[in-house]
Amino acid sequence: MKVSEIFDTLLEKLKVGDASTTIAARRDEITKALNKDFRSVEGSTANRLMVGSYGRHTAIRGVSDLDMTYILPANLRSSYDSETGPRRILNRVRDDLKARYPNTEIQVDQCVVRVQFTSNKFKFEVQPAFENADGTFDYPDTKSESWKVTKPRHEITATKDCVDRTSKNMRHLARMARAWKDTNGVVMGGLLIDTLVHRFFSTTTEYDDKGSLWFEFMVRDFFKFLADEPDQDYYLALGSNQRVTVKKRFQPKAKKAYNRCVEAIADEGTTSANKKWREVFGTAVPLETTKSARSFSDTEEFIENLFPVNIGHSVTIDCEVTQNGWRPTLLRKMLHDRTPLLANKGLDFTITECSVPEPYDVKWKVLNRGDEAERRNNIRGQIISSIRSGVRHERTSFRGEHVVECFILKDGIVVARDLIDVPISTNAA
Repeated sequence: MKVSEIFDTLLEKLKVGDASTTIAARRDEITKALNKDFRSVEGSTANRLMVGSYGRHTAIRGVSDLDMTYILPANLRSSYDSETGPRRILNRVRDDLKARYPNTEIQVDQCVVRVQFTSNKFKFEVQPAFENADGTFDYPDTKSESWKVTKPRHEITATKDCVDRTSKNMRHLARMARAWKDTNGVVMGGLLIDTLVHRFFSTTTEYDDKGSLWFEFMVRDFFKFLADEPDQDYYLALGSNQRVTVKKRFQPKAKKAYNRCVEAIADEGTTSANKKWREVFGTAVPLETTKSARSFSDTEEFIENLFPVNIGHSVTIDCEVTQNGWRPTLLRKMLHDRTPLLANKGLDFTITECSVPEPYDVKWKVLNRGDEAERRNNIRGQIISSIRSGVRHERTSFRGEHVVECFILKDGIVVARDLIDVPISTNAA
């Protein structure tokens, strides 16, 4: 498969697609409910602005968090100037939306009203705000009991300008970066991704007019750019120059993605290349179909086909390796020390760190790779639930590159994931 075909297919599959119709319908109904109260107008969809990734047109298929600004009537500003104003306006918005959606979970969360639709997993964050003459907005903050300034129009304009200058490659790269984030459990918000993509294009004009035939080099150079970024607590957002927090270091996973890109480029034209790109960008990358000399059941499942994925939290798993007469050892330490993992060992995979607030659900995937797994017709790879809370017990049995992955689901959405390689060296202890 040609490189251009791989990336054209990837980008086509990343488009929001049919979900746009549902998103637009929800957005319009929310706006109508608010206009009915705040402006005494029935059926109007004016006075709102979609912001965030969806508003900047850098969101991808499976997007679940939608950010929307509702523009308040200017003549109400003085009525909400006091310390109680921010909470009163948010409570008013909440009550309007509860009247419209009585069976939906709706609550105030510091600066927004969260509307969690369960039927399609969409979560709207509605932020009421007063628009200023310079295009900025004053929004309510219940924590500081004051009104603060946000500049989403500036971010949208900066994104559009860069998209136009780079022949849409800024948007293409931002969407591929989101696919990488969700596939590899990288804890990065959408505004941080767009800001870093924008910064990358400010350092080079190499890809401003390039087509998909060059995208393998563009993504390689982007991940090198990310891997080389110095550690910092925040970046200044594109367009607005407002602070965007870095929740967790992204450089190690960016370096791993860079190495996979280098390997995929070297393997160009082979099925191995497609598999390498899949490790970076997930199941939206097409696989070449080849007939195997051995017969085995392809039982592997993919979390993306079962649940929406929107990584916003971190989880870390490790594995205690045990055998009678041997001292228990952690697998990550063995991998670091390059200690071989032999057969007939007990494996207890556990969650060692998780930033997702409880309650949440845990799913596991155990995948056997290689000739031996295919010969035994035992590649597994199904998505399974935890029998014990946060623990998955396995046992090494045969040689091969095995993989165990953990998924954390909150409200039916995968919000964190981690993977650990389990390379079994021999068939005997």
